[in-house]
Amino acid sequence: MRRSAGERAREVDVALSRQVARVMDDAVTVPGTRIGIGLDAVIGLVPGIGDLVGSALSSVIVRDAVRARVPMVVLARMGLNLLLDAVLGLVPGVGDLLDVAHRANRKNLRLLLREVEREPLREPPSPAYVAGAVALMVVPLLAGVAATVLGIWLLWRWIT
Repeated sequence: MRRSAGERAREVDVALSRQVARVMDDAVTVPGTRIGIGLDAVIGLVPGIGDLVGSALSSVIVRDAVRARVPMVVLARMGLNLLLDAVLGLVPGVGDLLDVAHRANRKNLRLLLREVEREPLREPPSPAYVAGAVALMVVPLLAGVAATVLGIWLLWRWIT
């Protein structure tokens, strides 16, 4: 069945979200295990700045969720996953191990795919939806900025 132009415009291509989730959470497998390590854990080793970059890259999945107009409660859960990811990254030493265990990007991709499969076409978003979605995308990025500032401050205190 052929779809109208309006329906095609409302569909969301999640290929980039799939790639981001794989690269950020499961780029390579630890030899002899089934544990995947991604770019998120590696860049998280850079105090503060790594968390900011990780949050920015992870927001691609949330952006696709907004474009797919998933329910606000799902967007909130995705934002919470990213916020928890940023907070876990603040824990010195073990933060990156906790980050590998948490896998926020994989969780967010699953949430997105489930909603797209459940109801791929939705009504146009209301102004309240757009405002809420923007807030949910900005909060994890602000948490990343806060983590950056805190990481640099802690590093400075440790050095001096």
